[in-house]
Formats: sequence, structure tokens, C-alpha cells
Amino acid sequence: MSQGGAAARKVANPQDQGWAWMVLLAAVLLQALTLGFPSCIGVVFTDLQHEFQASNSETSWFPSIMVAVLHGGGPLCSILVKRFGCRFAVMLGGLLSSVGMVSSSFCKSLSQLYLTAGFITGLGFCFSFQAGVTVLGYYFVRWRTLANAVASTGVSLGSTLWPLLSQYLLDKMGWRNTFLIFGGILLNCCVCGALMRPVQPGEEPGRRAEEAQLSNGASSPHPELQQRTRTACFQVLQKHLAFDIFCQNKGYQIYTIGVTWMMMGFVLPHVYLVPYAIHNGVEEHRAALLTSVIGFINIFTRPFTGLLSGHRVFTGRRIYLFSLAVFLCGLSNLICIISAEFSMLITYCIILSIAISGIGALIFQVLMDVVEMDRFPSALGLFTVLESITLLIAPPLTGLLVDITSDFRYVFYNSSFFLISAALFMGLSFCALGKKKKLKEASKAPLDNPSRYQYRETPTEPQSEGQSPPAVVYITSI
Repeated sequence: MSQGGAAARKVANPQDQGWAWMVLLAAVLLQALTLGFPSCIGVVFTDLQHEFQASNSETSWFPSIMVAVLHGGGPLCSILVKRFGCRFAVMLGGLLSSVGMVSSSFCKSLSQLYLTAGFITGLGFCFSFQAGVTVLGYYFVRWRTLANAVASTGVSLGSTLWPLLSQYLLDKMGWRNTFLIFGGILLNCCVCGALMRPVQPGEEPGRRAEEAQLSNGASSPHPELQQRTRTACFQVLQKHLAFDIFCQNKGYQIYTIGVTWMMMGFVLPHVYLVPYAIHNGVEEHRAALLTSVIGFINIFTRPFTGLLSGHRVFTGRRIYLFSLAVFLCGLSNLICIISAEFSMLITYCIILSIAISGIGALIFQVLMDVVEMDRFPSALGLFTVLESITLLIAPPLTGLLVDITSDFRYVFYNSSFFLISAALFMGLSFCALGKKKKLKEASKAPLDNPSRYQYRETPTEPQSEGQSPPAVVYITSI
């Protein structure tokens, strides 16, 4: 009995050991298959334009819808994770993304492509990717920063391989058969999901009470039942979109607004870099290589960034590293404005890749720093919904500007403006927030008890002396 109990406790607490590393490997592959996939859209962009006789703005709606749904489906993914677990959400996402790509190979118009490859595949990517990110928070505590950084190398791996594979298949069999093959490849998301054994993160304190209240409400009179139903729907919406955190937690509020604004510029080079190079006389194979260079360098720089940000010196200061990476990303776009020669574009890709490695390794870790881990799925939901709005409108609006002016340099002007302004906003806002909290705590704390100042602000009730600290303390003190 004692051996069985020890084994059960080991299964119930798999953090940072054993099967957790297999889950991390699955998360790497998931991010390669999902977040890495949009990197190949630039390769097929010109072919889709010629096939459907469409403008830059019309064609760019396809990747915009895909990426926007990938990020904006967070609340629905959060509900699936809460109800059925991460494994189910990942496997369902793999199935949806495969069905979407297979269906897109039979499309006769761009509007059909918006639905299949854009919406259905994007929704599948959302389920697989976001559930994969969430499960890492349950499997890793001590090594969570490193785990997030290693998992984000999957994006780099996908960004390296997808464009090369796309160009090869495109030359051999056209874009329709290429999309058909992609549908088969994306079924591997189901295999990754099967590796994610369910973890019991703990029963939520209010969940049973809410369920009991709803069950008691079923026997109430009809008007009261309707009011209770509306109240329950509002509570579910608030729970999975984290409006309460957004209103009370200044750190989460600033970070969400900053990243949402940042995405207006961050996505533009990924969509238009390859068309920009082809427009300026670069061969298609060499243009596709540009995206692969970004992904290849990221494979090595992301783990290093994760290890660096996990050092105790940066505890409570990761937001400043993130802002610095965003600022560098914005400055790098100016290289493309200066020259469109292949050598200059390679230089641009190297610098951009270093900046992206910092953004990719830290974006979710900073979010885990500013909110409690048990609220992370719902905080991620609102975070990604707001992201999706800017991801949806940024490429088409910039494509319209390019169609009007016939000048691709406006892509990089816009990207630099949004990235640099977002970096300054986040960095200065968190600096002011930290100083304000420092002054507030210094006025209350005894002189012989130095306080620890962090930018994180958690909107929870004051804890009693006997209450254990929240799990997020371990996140920020690795």
C-alpha cells in the first residue's frame, strides 16, 4: 500500500521530472506545426495572387484570418481545457487544422480559402497551440522559464522547415497538392496531444459552489431561472476572458495593451518579406530562404534567451528584456527601407531573428509573471483575443497601402512605428508602475525590513498569515 501510495503521489506531482520532458518535446513539435506554419504563407502568397487574380490586400486576408483566429480563439480553448483537459483540446485542434488544409486544396475562390485555410485551420492551430502552452504551466514549476524558452524553439524549427518544404512542393506539384500534403502533416498534432497526460491542477474553490448554485437554480421559478442563467453566462464570460484581472491588475492591463499594439507591426514582415524580396528582383528560392534564416538562427538564440531571462538577476524585470527585444525588432526594419539587396536582407533577417528570439521566449513568461497560474488560461484568453483584432486588420490595411502607393517600403515603415512605440510604452509604464509601488510599500514597510519591488501586481485578496503563497511566486523566482 505504501509503495502504491508513493507511486500515486509521483504520478500526481510530475512537475520538472520524468514525463514532463516528454510533454516538453511534444510542445516543441506543436509549436513547430502551429505557430511555425504561417511563415510559409509568404512563399505561396504570389501564387495565390496569380491564381485568383487578387490584390495584395485581398490576398493578405487569408494569413490575417488564420493568425487572428489562432490567437483570438483563446477563450474557447480555455473552456475546452477547463472542461475536457489539454489533451483533448490539442488533439481536436490537430484534426481541425488538417481538415481545413485538405479542404482548402479544393477551393475555387479566395472567400472559400478564408473559411477553410483561414478560419478552420486557424481555429485548429489555436486549440493545439494554446492548450500546449497551458499544459507546460502544470508540468513545470522550477524550470518553467527554461521550458517556455525551449518550447518556443519549435516556432523557430517550423519557421526554418515550412518555407523550404513549401517552396519544394510548390515547384513540384503546385499549391493545391501542397496544401493537401500539409493537411496530412498537421495530423501529427494529434500524436503530440496523446503524449500530454492529464494533470490535476487542483479543484477550483468556487467551482463546486457555482455548480451547486446552478443546480439549485434549476428548481426556481422561470423568471428567476432566466436571471440566474444570464448571471451564470456573464460569470463564465468574465471567467474565461479575465475582465476582472484586466480591470484590477495594472501590470496585466499595461502588458496586454502594449502587446496588442505591438502586433500591428510584428506580423507585417512575416507576411510581406518574401513578396518584397521578389518584387525587388530576388529569385523565389532565395526569397524563401530569408524566412528560413530567421527560423534557423532562432533555434539557437531562443534557449539562450530563456536561460538568461531565468537568472535571478532578472526576477521581476523580464518585462524590460521583452521591451528591449521589441525595440530592437522595430529598429531592424529600417534596414529594409535602406536597401533591398539580398545581402542586406540577410543582415536584416539575422538582426530580426535575434530580436524575435527574445520576444518569443518571453511573451508568455511575462504573462505568467503578472497573473496567478490558476488564472493563466483565462488571462491568456483575453490577451489573445485583443491580439487577434490587430493581427486581423494589420496586413490587409498595409496591403491596401501598398496597392495604392506601389511601394513595399511602407510595410517596414509601419512595422517600425508600431514596434518602437509599443516598446517605449511598456518599458516606461512598468518603470513608473514599479516606482509607484516602491514608494507605496516604502511608506508602509518598517525600516529594518527591506521590501522586494517587482513590477507584478496581483489582484487577489490579502492573504492571511497562515495562507501559503501563490504558485506564481515560484514562477518569478527561478
